[in-house]
Amino acid sequence: MKILIVEDEPKTGEYLRQGLREAGFLVELAQTGIDGLHLAEQGDFELVILDVMLPGLNGWQVLEALRKRGLNMPAMFLTAKDQVEDRVKGLELGADDYLVKPFSFAELLARVRTILRRGKSGTENTTLRVADLELDLLRRRVSRAGKRIDLTTKEFGLLELLMRRQGEVLPRSLIASQVWDMNFDSDTNVIEVAMRRLRVKIDEGQEVKLIQTVRGMGYVLEAPETH
Repeated sequence: MKILIVEDEPKTGEYLRQGLREAGFLVELAQTGIDGLHLAEQGDFELVILDVMLPGLNGWQVLEALRKRGLNMPAMFLTAKDQVEDRVKGLELGADDYLVKPFSFAELLARVRTILRRGKSGTENTTLRVADLELDLLRRRVSRAGKRIDLTTKEFGLLELLMRRQGEVLPRSLIASQVWDMNFDSDTNVIEVAMRRLRVKIDEGQEVKLIQTVRGMGYVLEAPETH
């Protein structure tokens, strides 16, 4: 599968190219919007990863130009600005996802695979639901019983992982590698702290508790069975 990265920061671009190649993808890298547009028109890419702030043409303009030319390959934006207006603009232009810097490579890889799966099957639900908890992957919003919940980027990634694997006990080592892009160190309590904060935001004041600790094993998110 071929992926095009358009990123003007050399270290970031090379880091992404190397990581995605090691994950088994064919990768091309462009450092300006104009070069990126030219490559996208010439190559048969399954996905374009675009930095928003690019010399020449910015990421928005590249995607707009591609869509006007009838090229509808999936696109993901990378940006240093976590502004709702920016996300909405990207989605309106036809972007499939939006990742805010700094991000872990594990998170980027998971999202790349999700987009490519969606591209193959034609559709993938962009909203995850468990009981009355709802997570909107594109607008990066979470609500429970219709009430908006504000999460940090890491908390959002953690909740997304739990919801995608609902009913499955996730060990701390898996959570560490998927969300923090690090090997689990039993001496650190970063995961326990993050889970505690997430649980407060999701479950506090709710009759039904969705996030459970399985002692000695890890964490699980599931809706209790109703009898």
